[in-house]
Amino acid sequence: MASLENKIIVITGASSGIGQATARALHTAGASVMLAARRGDRLTELATELGEKAASHVTDVSNRQQVQDLAQATIAKFGRIDGWVNNAGYMPLSMIEEGKVDEWDKMVDVNIKGVLYGINAAVPAMLKQGFGDVVNISSVAGHLVFPSGAVYCGTKFAVRAISEGLRNEFAGRIRVTTISPGAVATELANHITSDQVLENLKPLLDLAINPNAIADAIVYALSQPRDVSINEMIIRPTAQEL
Repeated sequence: MASLENKIIVITGASSGIGQATARALHTAGASVMLAARRGDRLTELATELGEKAASHVTDVSNRQQVQDLAQATIAKFGRIDGWVNNAGYMPLSMIEEGKVDEWDKMVDVNIKGVLYGINAAVPAMLKQGFGDVVNISSVAGHLVFPSGAVYCGTKFAVRAISEGLRNEFAGRIRVTTISPGAVATELANHITSDQVLENLKPLLDLAINPNAIADAIVYALSQPRDVSINEMIIRPTAQEL
């Protein structure tokens, strides 16, 4: 595998869960990391823990200008962008008949537009230098649809479609990896406002694996030689049926 020493990687949703675990794993592998999320206090704490090869920038991925600012801050700090991990996500599962339209809107804004804004911010810098990596976090919900997941699944199917389109258009220049986690111990379930849905989901949440498993997969994908591209991985708890 290639070394990640001196690689510059941007990670959204880095204040907790998969993003936080990925930041630590990439840093351990030698990369410099730009941490992005809305919660500045958590970012500062993590950046301080990781030291001089880490920086942070408060970012709401649903805000296009803030994502552009994140890219510019990364280039100003580290000189370039070698990889971009679109990890920030929002998962307020609910039944369609509950009509939680505001939650639907936010899922589209974070899970789809946030990924597109990240791609738009990162790709010009990557094309200028002739290489780069984009890692998009989808979900097993991007492979199947289940009750209460119609909108969330729709956003995660979209992530996979966008990733494949990006791979097609920039083959040979930008590598694209889609990671589809199953149940992982993160804060995503905290977004659910439907008591019944949360109760129904509890057996699955009890199976949740450590986010380090996803972080390790991201490090693996980014560590491949440039002529090797890991396009897609599904990572579930062994006991998960969904």
